[in-house]
Amino acid sequence: MPRVKRGVTARRRHKKVLKLTKGHRGTKYSLYRRAHESMLKSLSYSYRHRRERRRDLRQLWITRINAAARLGGLSYSRFIAGLNRAGIAINRKMLSELAVKDPAAFSQLVELAKEA
Repeated sequence: MPRVKRGVTARRRHKKVLKLTKGHRGTKYSLYRRAHESMLKSLSYSYRHRRERRRDLRQLWITRINAAARLGGLSYSRFIAGLNRAGIAINRKMLSELAVKDPAAFSQLVELAKEA
């Protein structure tokens, strides 16, 4: 079996890791072993936080909708229940955008939810 020299492969792998850890503090961007640990941690954080960001945004949308609905005299839960009874299917992101950018249209939705 021929001898395999692994210098090129290892160098390529090390360079890939060091490139991913650019901007980290201390030796976590320059020493391979520390950089590899840092990379694994940072990739798991980024995966987890992508999911958390969706939670945070939904929470923000609900807060905005609640504030705007209360100006119209309804709580958030009664507003959403009224929209469902009226057969209006708009997601929370769009409701939040309406509440912020077009209060007149949002107040019409509040009236429809009150009637239903």
